[in-house]
Amino acid sequence: MKAKKSPLMPEHSIPIIAIVGRPNVGKSSLFNRLIRKRLAVTHEQAGTTRDRIYFQIDMDGIPAILVDTGGLEYGKKENIEADIQSQARIAMNEADLILFVVDVAEGLTANDYEAANLLRKSGKNIVFIANKCDHPGMEENVHEMTSLGFGEPLKVSAIHKIGIEELRETLAETLKKTGWKKQQERAERKENAVHICFIGIPNAGKSSLVNAILGKEKLIVSEVAGTTRDATDTEVTYNEQKYNLIDTAGLRRRGKIAPGLEKLSALRSLEAIERTDVVCLILDYQRGIRKQDLHISSYAQDAKKGLLLIVNKSDLMKDAEAERNRFVRVLRHRFDFLPWVPVLFVSALKNKNTGKILELAHQIYRERFKQINHDELEGFLKEVTHRHIPPKTTITTPKIYAMEQTGINPPAFTFLVNDERAFHFSYRRYLENEIRKKYDFTGTGIRMIYKNKFPKKELKKK
Repeated sequence: MKAKKSPLMPEHSIPIIAIVGRPNVGKSSLFNRLIRKRLAVTHEQAGTTRDRIYFQIDMDGIPAILVDTGGLEYGKKENIEADIQSQARIAMNEADLILFVVDVAEGLTANDYEAANLLRKSGKNIVFIANKCDHPGMEENVHEMTSLGFGEPLKVSAIHKIGIEELRETLAETLKKTGWKKQQERAERKENAVHICFIGIPNAGKSSLVNAILGKEKLIVSEVAGTTRDATDTEVTYNEQKYNLIDTAGLRRRGKIAPGLEKLSALRSLEAIERTDVVCLILDYQRGIRKQDLHISSYAQDAKKGLLLIVNKSDLMKDAEAERNRFVRVLRHRFDFLPWVPVLFVSALKNKNTGKILELAHQIYRERFKQINHDELEGFLKEVTHRHIPPKTTITTPKIYAMEQTGINPPAFTFLVNDERAFHFSYRRYLENEIRKKYDFTGTGIRMIYKNKFPKKELKKK
């Protein structure tokens, strides 16, 4: 089906791609192939998708969120038809691009026709996919699929990795035709406002903090966990700088998010993280640091956003200095993978230190646009590689020929090397730590890109 250009772009800034189809057509297997990881639960028994159902992927430079809608089913349905209609409606409401999957081995069922009718009415862009195309007698069944009205389907086999790269190319091309921009093009656009997203486990005090910053009850605040279902944007000006505060629904650990509405809320929170500059992870001093907090922080870390750890309810401390020091020691130990992230203690209830949130967020925002000139980086590279030579591996002796800064917001550094496979994780971490030690970049994620100087087929010769 041809991509439809809409006169108005969606309200969110990252496309959502939903995989739709009746149970057991291979949605989760296709999901895993497209993200190149085995995250979704797959089983021959229908309806097994109960684990993580969304993942941020890259489509030829365009970031997108892929959703396996099988995991959005909730409650007991009377029949499969009700399930597929529920999935299709969710996709129609939330997605910008829909992957409609049918089973070429089993052939079409009444539920496939019902789903097709719903999807046609949605007006959304549909990529029609015939899965399990490695099955004997495929061609005859593929011809039958055209009766759904979406033309000839893309023939794939998620299990045997047939047609997956062609599918990825089709998705990237469809996104480009509908106006979605590559990451680099999006990063170059500067806006007047600093976008700050507040995330955390339910009832950590996110909405209360936003209210304290605003100085008014703009948002609903409740002691009942899970009050905020959608991301809420509020603009505020502080010290002549504009900010956009994004309050989100509480995020739980991946795989522990309840089915149905809460999963959709988590999806919107991920989208809110994508369109923000600085993520504020709210920690509850009273409840301490939980595994969920560590998992939630990975969303911002994966997206290479600015990050600020905010400890709320600090008014409950009896001996402020001693308890603050103890908490920081525990925090730095638990978040040992984020030594570059600032920590701020606040109290939404007492409106204490809430103004510093904006000040720190603005500092982090400026770090995201910092640029280091080429000559400076050449000297830096010589210094750090002389101090610590890349260790030999079974592949080859690692060599770095040059480095340069290739992006901002987030800062990105590209290393031209002889073979990127030869660089151990520990040495990559060493280089990032040295960059931060020399040039700061406090509070912001940075991208470290290793690129082979010579084409892969020439690597052995070199």
